Amino acid sequence: MLHTTVRRNEHLARLFHDLKLMEREGSGFDKIFEVLLSQGRPAPELIETHDRVQVTVRRRILKPEVIDFIAKADQTYQLTQRERIALGLLAQHDAMTARELAAVLELPSVEALQPWIKRLLVGSDPGAGRTQATRYFVDPGLLRTLNFVGGTTLKRIEPHRLAALIVEDVGRYPKSRIGDIHERIGLEIPRSRIRRGIEQLVKAGKLMAEGVKSGTLPPPVIWLKAGSICPPCAKPLHQKPEQSP
Repeated sequence: MLHTTVRRNEHLARLFHDLKLMEREGSGFDKIFEVLLSQGRPAPELIETHDRVQVTVRRRILKPEVIDFIAKADQTYQLTQRERIALGLLAQHDAMTARELAAVLELPSVEALQPWIKRLLVGSDPGAGRTQATRYFVDPGLLRTLNFVGGTTLKRIEPHRLAALIVEDVGRYPKSRIGDIHERIGLEIPRSRIRRGIEQLVKAGKLMAEGVKSGTLPPPVIWLKAGSICPPCAKPLHQKPEQSP
C-alpha cells in the first residue's frame, strides 16, 4: 500500500484536489505509517480486496519511549518521512533483517532500502555474507546521544557471541534438536539465525549433526565434535554420545 497510487474514483479524486482537501495522491497511507510509528504504535494492518480496503489501527502503544526518541531524532537530524518510518520500525523491533524491513516497507528489493536508511545512524551486521540476511538496528551511539532507554535484547547479538552460546548449550545438552537449542538460547532470536549459526559451526568442524538431509524427519540432532572445547567444563569432549539401545 505504501508508494502506491490507485484512483478508485477519478471524479472524486479530482474534486478533492481542486478543493484543496487532498494533499497529494498516495500520501495518506504513508502519513498513517509515519504517525503511528512515531507514536510507538504498531504499523497499520491492511487487507485489500477487489472492492474495499480494510485498515486496522491498534490503540496500544508498544514502546512509549519511542515517542520521545523519534521527536529528538527529528529535531536533531530533520528526518524525512521515509526516515521517520524506518527509524520507528527499527526502534520498535530492536533489529530487523534487510528482507524483513523491505517486506514491511513493501519495497521491491533490499537494494531499495538505501533512501530510507542511508542518512540515519543505523548499525548493520552482515548475516552470513548475504545481503538479505543483513540485520539493521539503531546505532548505539545515536541511542546514547538521544538518551534512549530501552530493554536489553538478544536480537542484536553478534554472530561470534551467538556461536559461543550455541556451543555452550550443545555442550550442556548433547544430542539436541534445533528447536530445543533455539528455545533455551532465546526465542527472541530468529530461528533462521540459530540454524545458520549451527550450519556454520558444523562446516567449521566444531559441531556434528545427524539427519541433515533435506526433508529428513525428525529434525537433525546436534552434538559437539570430538576434541572440541565445552565452555562450561573447559575440557575436550569425547566422541559423540552412544546410541540408546
